[in-house]
Amino acid sequence: MLPRVVREPGKERPFLLTAGGWPYLLAPFIPLAVVLELAHAGAVVLFATSALGVIPTAALMGRATEELAARSGPGIGGLLNVTFGNAPELIIALFALNAGLQEVVKASIVGSIIGNVLLVLGAAMFVGGLGRDRQRFNATAAGAQSTMLILALAAMMMPAVFELVEGQGLPAVTDELVEFDPTVEHLSLYTAIVLMVAYVAGLIFSLRTHRDLFNPAGQDEHHEGEPWSVRRSVLMLALAGVAVGGMSEILVGSISETAEKAGLSEFFIGAIVVAVVGNAAEHWVAVLVARKDKMDLAVNIAIGSSAQIALFVAPVLVVASYLVGPGPMPLVFNGFELAALVFTALIAQQVTHDGESTWFEGVQLLALYVIIAIVFFLA
Repeated sequence: MLPRVVREPGKERPFLLTAGGWPYLLAPFIPLAVVLELAHAGAVVLFATSALGVIPTAALMGRATEELAARSGPGIGGLLNVTFGNAPELIIALFALNAGLQEVVKASIVGSIIGNVLLVLGAAMFVGGLGRDRQRFNATAAGAQSTMLILALAAMMMPAVFELVEGQGLPAVTDELVEFDPTVEHLSLYTAIVLMVAYVAGLIFSLRTHRDLFNPAGQDEHHEGEPWSVRRSVLMLALAGVAVGGMSEILVGSISETAEKAGLSEFFIGAIVVAVVGNAAEHWVAVLVARKDKMDLAVNIAIGSSAQIALFVAPVLVVASYLVGPGPMPLVFNGFELAALVFTALIAQQVTHDGESTWFEGVQLLALYVIIAIVFFLA
């Protein structure tokens, strides 16, 4: 969930020079990627430029959402934040679905979940903990988010367990598209529906009945510059959506050839590269607020985003696969993905249960993320 916009008086600097302005320095990569696509440039160059182009478009979408949320009240504003918080990742995944890269889509889902918990939360705890004995956050709110994540991941993994026991086994790392038995396809669809119902219940819990837990006083992030009007925010949100779509189409179209020429697996690209660039701006926000000793907000961004991926983005993609692409996409992950999800669920609960964090906990989370990335690279 993105933080609510609050204007900080007395600080007037050019927006590009602020902590939140750096993603927009990458904006030239957007027209560059389009020009290279029209010029039929090499796949590796196209992939790199479009990946960099996703970052400012995702940041613009996040900023526009924040501005709208700030004018919509806490209920509607929170709903806007959670709805559009992972929109860039969802758009990229939809293009990949349409291209038949279902295993890449599932890898990006896993990569987003482990990236938020291990990379983002790890970096936030490390950077925020430097120079401090420890940082504290609301253990009840963090525990609720972590428990929700564990339950969602358990549900997500059950179709894979079913396929492992009753079906043909788990997909290979090198697969792009696997045809599964209709039974596991239907099981995945039913699982997706249940997860979306749980997601709605989570919205009611966090935005209505227990709103104070997830919006503690003094934890709103401050943004510099003039506030946007509703009209401007809507226009920027629409522009960002179009730009993300354009960059996503170029990015997805170059994945297969890039993987071949760069000597990388599509699995690694989906789980590590695509998962990181799709939400780089929000990841930076989590680290930034942690440095300001606002760990409630940092934990909410990291764990909350992972839970949203599991409860909303993954189920939406399962349902969308019946309409987009070559056929239904069951939630059947490969062995490496399953192991990563299990450890991520356990670690999320472990590091948040006491409501305290230190820089060394951040180092441990980052170390595990690097190890998993190396394993994914070698797989």
